Order: sequence, then structure tokens, then C-alpha cells
Amino acid sequence: MIEPYVLDLREADETQIAVVGGKGAHLGALSRIDGIRVPGGFCVTTEAFRRIMAQAPSIDDLLDQLSRLGPDDREAIRTLSAQIRRTIEDIAIPGDLAAAITRALARLGEQAACAVRSSATAEDLPTASFAGQQDTYLNVVGPTAILQHVSRCWASLFTERAVTYRQRNGIDHRTVHMAVVVQQMVFSHAAGILFTADPVTGNRKVATVDAGFGLGEALVSGLVNPDVFKVRHGQVVARTIAAKQRAVHALPAGGTQEVAIDSPRQQQPALTDEQAVQLVEFGRRIEEHFGRPQDIEWCLVDDGFQIVQSRPITTLFPVPETGDQENHIYVSVGHQQMMTDPMKPLGLSMWQLTAMAPMRAAGGRLFVDATRALSSPASRAGLLDLIGRGDPLTRNALETVLDRDDFVPSLPDADPGGPPAGGAPAPIETDPAIVAELIERSRTSIAALRRDIGTKSGPALFDFLLEAFEEHKRVLTDPLSHQAIMAGMEATWWLNDKLHEWLGEKNAADTLTLSAPDNVTSEMGLALLDVADVIRPHPEVVAFLRGVEDDSFLDELPKLSGGTEARDAIEAYLDRYGMRCAGEIDITRPRWRERPSTLVPAILDNVRNFGPGAAEQRFEQGRQEALKKEQDVLTRLRALPDGDGKADETKRMIDRVRTFIGYREYPKYGIVDRYFVYKQALLKETERLEQAGVLSDREDIFYLTFQELHDVVHSNRVDDQLIQERKDAFRSYQALTPPRVLTSDGETINGAYQRDDVPAGALIGLPVSGGTIEGRARVILDMAQADLEPGDILVTAYTDPSWSPLFVGIAGLVTEVGGLMTHGAVIAREYGLPAVVGVGEATRLIQDGQRIRVHGTDGYVEILS
Repeated sequence: MIEPYVLDLREADETQIAVVGGKGAHLGALSRIDGIRVPGGFCVTTEAFRRIMAQAPSIDDLLDQLSRLGPDDREAIRTLSAQIRRTIEDIAIPGDLAAAITRALARLGEQAACAVRSSATAEDLPTASFAGQQDTYLNVVGPTAILQHVSRCWASLFTERAVTYRQRNGIDHRTVHMAVVVQQMVFSHAAGILFTADPVTGNRKVATVDAGFGLGEALVSGLVNPDVFKVRHGQVVARTIAAKQRAVHALPAGGTQEVAIDSPRQQQPALTDEQAVQLVEFGRRIEEHFGRPQDIEWCLVDDGFQIVQSRPITTLFPVPETGDQENHIYVSVGHQQMMTDPMKPLGLSMWQLTAMAPMRAAGGRLFVDATRALSSPASRAGLLDLIGRGDPLTRNALETVLDRDDFVPSLPDADPGGPPAGGAPAPIETDPAIVAELIERSRTSIAALRRDIGTKSGPALFDFLLEAFEEHKRVLTDPLSHQAIMAGMEATWWLNDKLHEWLGEKNAADTLTLSAPDNVTSEMGLALLDVADVIRPHPEVVAFLRGVEDDSFLDELPKLSGGTEARDAIEAYLDRYGMRCAGEIDITRPRWRERPSTLVPAILDNVRNFGPGAAEQRFEQGRQEALKKEQDVLTRLRALPDGDGKADETKRMIDRVRTFIGYREYPKYGIVDRYFVYKQALLKETERLEQAGVLSDREDIFYLTFQELHDVVHSNRVDDQLIQERKDAFRSYQALTPPRVLTSDGETINGAYQRDDVPAGALIGLPVSGGTIEGRARVILDMAQADLEPGDILVTAYTDPSWSPLFVGIAGLVTEVGGLMTHGAVIAREYGLPAVVGVGEATRLIQDGQRIRVHGTDGYVEILS
């Protein structure tokens, strides 16, 4: 007879998550792996749970109320979830269901001690483990107690922590059901957790075994510190033996209790090295079966190990796929581009198709394989020097790997005829006409793109885009453009190095580059001040903007006094800068032109905090400060031995840096301008797919690669399951923090500052714009939520060019990510803002509203209150 409510554990497998939940499915699969022992038992299926829920219609109303709450509405979640649990536990289990459970229990032995374990359908999944979110009961004896604890497991689907976890992960409560696993109890001598990859470093070749005496509950609940064994290539490479003062043991009549461990035994290891190695061998078999690193709960009994749980480790950063077994070192693209959020598949593939270097995707981020450049001494030195000047943390992370002699093979230097990696290109004259020519070249190329793409559709559009990508890369690799960028950077380095050597000046170039010409990003921030000048005289417009909630507001403005002028000013701004947005390297991100309400908070801040003509005044003020600094430096240099020579050389470098440093921002502007043209063409094509019924939501294309989208356009068919899988994966990537450096072993390395010259308790970072400022910290993660006052210090994760409109209204800058030549640093120097970047976890360690002091010259931040 087929039993709808009970399934033997050995009959379950990974295809039956909807029936037996994640834990039940994994345990069933584990029981089929050769050599892996799993305690016998059965699953009370989700069909039983649905039947119980149907007996309490009042739960529907409670779930409706719950769905309207945010994950931070803790008190309301606590109250509602407790009410749902009580309702479920009060439902009497129907006779036929109770009989089915009792019959299955009899096959284990009616008075057998059992573990009764929750197994939700959204549990132990590759993208969300749900570890510890629902309840498990140990050493439950007798049919009455088993039935009571099955009800408690059903109710535990609505523990406060489980409800909050689902809401944070975007999982609908109604779509999750609860099965219950009932297993023979294992009375273990030792128990613990095996991670088949190092959960701290991410290294896939290092397994970690946590072990303690008695039942595993002592470790899981945090009652004791475990022994820790690190195993690599079949050998214990590190061990820490803890003082295990307590353990959890089973009671003869049911239940568990804490017991004290005899003093002589506390320092004894719970496992021998041989046992730890054997356990890891079992773990590797399990990992191979499931195809990903596992978090495994194990028990040691008289006759060996038994496995009582295995779930994916969901916190590991994925490793790029290469198809070989060689060692690789990957450097994060996002840390250089000031965008460490995950990108959607279309964004990843478009950046890969238009980038100057091959890139690999992992965890929704892009990485460059630096292995070959690091393998030969000459190219390694050049690359480390180039990276280290901009981002010492990345350099330190690379050196950490390189210090392991066996990881990167040493190759002979490349053909000496080629330029060394990171070497300087041929010099160019200090001529502003070069920058003007480069900007005109870019504008002409983009104008041609706009003109020609308008006539293309269907498969022909994609053929055209592939040609456009080649033009895109040709513009990016223009030797003259590269020479101009390097000229500005090298002049900056020269000024900082020489003026520090000759005058003891730190970061003198910060002031010398104030209000440099042709910086399209700083011009963008100043231009929004001009928009505020148009709006400020019209109180009705200002009041209207304060209430803006959607992106249709531009159409409403002409109905107001002064509204037409305001709309025209904003439209003109969008015509020049509307292709920009936060995270703009991802083509799928909404641009300002698509979501103009993003700019409203910054416009209102400018209206409130500045007077008329502020943009011109600020630019001129910066120019005068730079000129004054130049005169001061040159005067002091002439007083030195060989002073005239030093002053003349310095003057040439000042002219050079002011000629070229502003152009540093223009190639990125050109890239983003092209991206918006590409995006508009693709979305126009998507409208056709929507009208044909191929797509239900136009933004579904964001979860396809460029080639996959081309195939959809060609075939008029889309794989809805693939899109859903990509959406689930993207959601999981949002919980991951990308490392600066990643190895093919999966090890994540973020580097460390090698400094001892900062006050105790200060947060260390990289000095990128000189000066010291004290003020109120404003921790802002979304530009659209900005509300700044004069004197505020912006603290955020990263700042790409889209953040520059906020820079005109702040006094200082602190970011978690950044380097000397990344966009936030360049604009901070343009505006004369003291800035420290690369401050690890700054948005967590600094609280919004705290007073802080930013030491932009020395590279640290003090929290004052």
C-alpha cells in the first residue's frame, strides 16, 4: 500500500524535496552513498503538514498579516509567529495520520529512542541552508511523545528566526512546507561538524573538523568550544585541542542533560588524527555526490562514524570555472571599478565582451586571472608596483599567495621585445589639445553608434552589436588615450614622491590637482548645483519635489509656477549625464534617465545647503587654492640646493598633471554612454518579445547572457526555469562579500595594512585626499536615500562616478573599497575633500550620526563619540 503520509528514509532522494523537505531528501541521498552510514528512520511527508494546516483556516489571515511585515518588524513578527505556532500545536492529529506515524515507528521499535527533526522544503538548499532555523528534538521515546514532537516540528516552521530568515531571503511563507524526519537515536561518544571546505578562508582543499564529547548538541548550541582539526591532502596540518568542560548526554527515559566532564579528560582530544582523516575521507565522498562543499553533522559510536546531516555550505564565495587543474590567482574587477555588488548575467557578459582583458565570472562578480603575469619575475614586479600604488591591500593579498613558493609556478620572463606589465607607455607632450582631440574622437564614435543602431532589430541587431563591441574596445585601447591617462597618473606619483622627498610634503598633488580641467565626473557634480540654482527661486517646485515618490514627476512639473524651467534644467542634466547610475558597469542597473527620482534628494540638498552660483564659485576657489599651492611649492623649492632645477622640473609636472588628470575620468564616461545606447536597443527588442508573449517581464532578459538573449530573439523561445534559477542564484550572491584576491582553491584573501603609525582604536585605510576634518558621519548605502547637511562626512561601501553629485555637499569621505586612482579618490581630490578609502567594514564599525575625524593625509579614521 502506498502511504501518503510516511516515507522510509531509504526511499527518499534529492528529487523529493517537495515531499520530504531538504533534510529528508539529503538524508535519503546520504543513505545511498557507498560506505556512508545513516541512522534508520522515516519521513512524515509535507502532505501531512498540508492536511494539518487545512484544519486551521485562521492561519490564512495570520499569514496575510505576516506577509505585510518587514524583516525588521521584530515585535510584530514575534507576536504573530507565536500565535501561528500555538494554533498548529493545538490541532489534534487525525486518527489515520497518527496511525500511519505509529506504524512506521513500530518498524524502528515502538519504544526506540528517536530524534525528531524538522525538514522544511526551503531547507538545506544550495543558495540558503536555513541551518538552525527550525527545531530538532533528541532522545524522544514512545508514540505519544513522538506525535507531540512531530506537531512541534510543524509549528517550528514559524519560529521567529525562521520567519525572519525567509523574509530576508525573499521566500514566501505559503510556498514553504514542513516534513518531519524521525530517526533512531545515536548515542555517540563524540560528535561534531565537518566542513569539507575551510569555512573561514574558503579553501576547498582544507577540511575542518569540529569535535566534542557526547551528543553534537553541545557544539551546535555553543555550550562548549570544540577541538578543531584542519586536514589537507590526507594529513592533519593543524589542530587545536579545547578544554571541553561539559557535554550533552541522553537520559534513559528520554530527553537530554548537560553533564560535567572529568578534569583529566577535558584536555583529551575527542578524535585521534587517524579518525579525523578518515572522517574527512567520508566527507569527500559526500561532497562528490552532491557536487559542492558540505557542512556535515557526524557522530562517533563504538563501530564507527554515522552521518546525521549534510547540507551545502552557502557562505563560500564561488570559484571561477577554468576546466583545468592548474593553480590560478584572480584579482577582483569590482574593487578597481568601485562596484562590489553582484551583477546580473547580462551585465556580466556585456562587460566581458567589451573589456580590454579576459575576465571570469564567479558569485556575480568579475575577476581577472593574474597568474601568468605573476609567474615571471619582471612582469610580477611591474604588476605589483602598479597595483600597490593604487591599492596596497590588493598588493598585500597577492604577496600573501606569492609567499607560498609552491602555488604560482615560476616562468622565464616574457620576450624582452614586449613592454613589461605595468610599464610606462611612450611619453607624450603636455598639450591640452590632446585631451580635446580624445574627447572629440569618443563623441564622434558614440554619435555614429546612435545613428547606426537605430536601424537594426532582431538577429541583425546582435550582429551589429558584436561589431560595435569591437569599436568599443578599439576606443578603449587607443594608445593615445592610454598615454594621456598614464601621463596624469605618473605626474601625480612623481609630485607626491619628489615633494615628499624634497619638502617633507605628504600627498602634495591632492591640492595641486584641485579644479583640474576636463574632469567630466566632477563637472557632473557641479552641474547639479546649477540645476538647484534654477529650482531654488520657486518654492512651489521645491515643495513638490519634497513629495516625489515615483519617476513621473517630470511630466507634472510644468503645471507649477517655475516648473517648466525646472523640468528643462533637469532634462538638460539628464541629456548629458542620464546614462549614469550607481553600479553603472552593470548594464542592467536603472540609469538616471530611467529613474530620475534618484537625483531628487541630491537636488534638494543643493537647494537647501548652497546659494546661487555655487558651482562656479567652488570651481574657481579650487583653482585658486591649486595656484597658491603651486606658488608656495615652487618658492620653497628654489630655496633648496639646485632649487631652480627642482622648481623647473616640478613646474613641468604640475602643468602635466593639470593637463591630463581630468581625462582619467572620461573613458569610463564614454563606456557608460555606450552602454546606455546598447541597453536602449536591447530593451526595444525586448518589447517585441513581450508583445509576442515570449517574455512575461522585460527585465527577465537581465538574467540571460548576451548570447542567450540572442538565441531567444532568434528562436522566440525562452527557458523560464533557467531564468528562475538565475534569479535564485543572484539573490544568494547578494549575501556574499567578494574578496580582493581569490585563488583556484577557493581561498579568499583581502590583504592587510602593514602599518603601526596610527593611534590605538583608529580605523586604518588608504590616504587618497589630504587634510583632516571632523564632523557627523552619515552612513549611506543608497544615494537615493541621502539627506546631508553641510559639514557631514559620507561613509559608504564604495563610490563610483554616480556618487559625485553628493560630493559637493560633504566635508569628507570614508569608503570600504577604493584606491588612489579610483573614481571616488580622484573626485575627492578635485573637490578638496579629506578622504580615506579601503577602510574595512566602515559602514558597520561607524554608526550613522557618530562624530568622526578623518585623517586624509595619514590614512585613518578616529571615532570620537
